[in-house]
Amino acid sequence: MHGQFVWYELTTPDVDGARKFYPPITGWGTQQFDKDYTMWTAGGVPFAGIFKLGPEQRQRGIPPNWMPYIEAGNVDETARKVSALGGTVVVPPADIPGTGRFAVARDPQGATFGLYKSNTASRAWDGTPTLGRFSWHELMTTDYKQAFDFYRQLFGWEKTGEMDMGGGNPYFMYGMKGAMYGGIFTRPPEMAGMSPFWMVYVNVKDVKKAVDIATKAGAFVKQPPMEVPGGMIAIMGDPQGAAFAVHSGGSASATERKSSARKKSKSASRPKAKAARSGARKKAATKKRPAAKKTTRKATTKRRGR
Repeated sequence: MHGQFVWYELTTPDVDGARKFYPPITGWGTQQFDKDYTMWTAGGVPFAGIFKLGPEQRQRGIPPNWMPYIEAGNVDETARKVSALGGTVVVPPADIPGTGRFAVARDPQGATFGLYKSNTASRAWDGTPTLGRFSWHELMTTDYKQAFDFYRQLFGWEKTGEMDMGGGNPYFMYGMKGAMYGGIFTRPPEMAGMSPFWMVYVNVKDVKKAVDIATKAGAFVKQPPMEVPGGMIAIMGDPQGAAFAVHSGGSASATERKSSARKKSKSASRPKAKAARSGARKKAATKKRPAAKKTTRKATTKRRGR
C-alpha cells in the first residue's frame, strides 16, 4: 500500500561479513538475487538487501548504512511530488527488469529514502509487529514538524501521538489507519554536526540475547539494553559501522518505551536516551552522510531485488 515501508538496504564494505553477522541476531536468511546483490529473508520471504560499498565510495566519505524504501502507488508521480514539495530526486525512476520500479529521494531536511513499486503483490509492512522484521522507523531531522508535513503530503501519513523526550523536546509518532510506523524528532544541539537520516529497529525475541550475540560477533553498543514498560530496546553498530537498533514488544511500544524511560529519571534516563541516539547516529552519519553520492552509485548498477 502507498506509504508503507516495503524494502530496506544495507550498504556495507563486507557483504560476506554481514551475511554471517545478522542472522544469529535476527533469524534472517539470505537469498541471492544476482551475483552482485544478496537479499535478506524473514520466514523465507525477501524484505531487504545487501549492497557492497566499494573503496571508491569509502574514499568519498560514504559510510556503511541502512536505508528504508517506502511503497509508492506510482513511482514516477511520487518522485515528481517529492520535487514539488521541496525534496530532491537523487536517483530518477528506473525499472528493475522483471521485478519493479524504484527511485531514491532526499527530503527537504536532507534524509535519504527510497521509493519502490513491485510488479507483483505488495509485501510491504502493514504496521503489525513481526519478529525478524523492521517494526519501527525513526527519523532524526532538523525540524520534525516540517519533516512530517512533507511525508504526510507525500504518503498520507498521520499523527498517532506525541510526547516529551525531556526539556520540551517532542517525539512525534506517525503511521497510517491506526497502525504505528515510527517516530520523528528534531536533532538536538549535541547532534548538530550530523545530517538527518533514518534509523530502523528490528523486532527480536530477546534484546539482551541479541546484544550479547552481536557484541561477541564484533558489534559495538551505543545504547545498552534498556528495560522499560513493555519490553527493551538497544542501539548498536555492526562490525562495519552501520547503525541499527533492536527492540522487543509491539512497534508502537518502541517509542513508548524510550519515552517512558526518559521520564523515569531526569538525571539519568533522559540524558542516556539522548546520548544513545547521538552515538548511534554519529556512526551511521559519519562525515555527514553524503546521500546523493551513495544513491547515485547504486543507481548506476541498478541492483535492486524485491
